[in-house]
Amino acid sequence: MAAVAGGKVLGRISALLGAAGATRAAYGALRNRPPGGAVLWERKNYAGRTVNLYAGLATTAGTALAAATAPGLPARTRTATALAVLAAGGCGAYDDVFGADDPRRGFRAHLSALREREVTSGAVKLFGIGAAGLAAGALLKERPADKLLAGVVIAGSAHLVNLLDVRPGRAAGAVLAIGAPGLLRRGPAGVLSAAPMGAAAAVAGDDLGERTMLGDAGAHALGAALGLAIVMANDRRGLAAHAAGLIAAAAAGNRVSRAAAAL
Repeated sequence: MAAVAGGKVLGRISALLGAAGATRAAYGALRNRPPGGAVLWERKNYAGRTVNLYAGLATTAGTALAAATAPGLPARTRTATALAVLAAGGCGAYDDVFGADDPRRGFRAHLSALREREVTSGAVKLFGIGAAGLAAGALLKERPADKLLAGVVIAGSAHLVNLLDVRPGRAAGAVLAIGAPGLLRRGPAGVLSAAPMGAAAAVAGDDLGERTMLGDAGAHALGAALGLAIVMANDRRGLAAHAAGLIAAAAAGNRVSRAAAAL
């Protein structure tokens, strides 16, 4: 029993430290050789300071790699995690790059653009992350209703963390706070909580120092990973409760962001 318990703890520690190490390595590599040139990944933050978006790409890579290599995860869980995290990060990065000058925000704005036959980068993100969440949920759950709820939780968690990414450290702090209780859970849920926490912690100092920001890529990837942890820790009743809360947060998105900014 002691050996089994030790193995479970080792899995969480491995995911936490592995994600932190991989994220720092990726962050350093991106700073040295930014894909497409440094200007492509530079933005003005809320205070008008120039920051880079490398933290988003780095946390996506670090979270996915740590979850894929952490001991004790079933193959289907590894596949679902890689799919959801990389898709969320990739769609977020697409919006970071191609939606930088688009003032439209929120579901309604992008759906309105679709009705006018314009596919915005935000719409690509919305449908891409939603589809990846549903696909990951289908891998993790057996019953159709549970698959659907799992997909909503994964995509909704990705969106929630992005809503909080309005000031330095808000999204990273939320990932650490939301993920911490999951570290106490046994099995895959503990490992899947540890991976985004390690990645977020690795760039938190640079984020707070206003040298980098998570952007859509990092916020969505970290949120999707937390959603996966929630899915693995809950039955249908718990999934339904989380899904309802996440839908409510999405509906009140502007208020959620304003509250995060005021903290």
